Amino acid sequence: MESKNERYELLLRQIDSLISGETNETAVLANVSAAMATAFPNWLWTGFYLVRDGELLVGPFQGPVACYHIKKGRGVCGSSWERRETIVVPDVEEFPGHIACSSLSRSEIVVPIFNKDNEVVGVLDVDSPELNTFDEVDKVNMEQVVAKIANILY
Repeated sequence: MESKNERYELLLRQIDSLISGETNETAVLANVSAAMATAFPNWLWTGFYLVRDGELLVGPFQGPVACYHIKKGRGVCGSSWERRETIVVPDVEEFPGHIACSSLSRSEIVVPIFNKDNEVVGVLDVDSPELNTFDEVDKVNMEQVVAKIANILY
């Protein structure tokens, strides 16, 4: 069985080929979320929220239905946007103000996406049905995923 690092290496190469030359935001985000969900099938929800009209609006994702709108500073996604940093949450019950879009979510990681002007234009959000799923390996690799997306789209 592959290690987490090996799965990410394959995923990052796949993402390079998937998004090369593509500039449609929906298409890129849809295929990246699908590739991530396929590489890590035990995750509950993998997708994007995009900054639209002063809030985060759900974008392409894989998983159960999601919250439509998230305010800046609210929940893990809104907090990542406000703080401009990746947030790893080992237990969502311990995160003040966590927004429970799914009661099955137990741990979460959210990575902000920056445009060329260093503004947050969205976030990558991944939820797991297990506690303590995400660690520094996930953080480093997901930050590489969003950097690749930002380089193509923003």
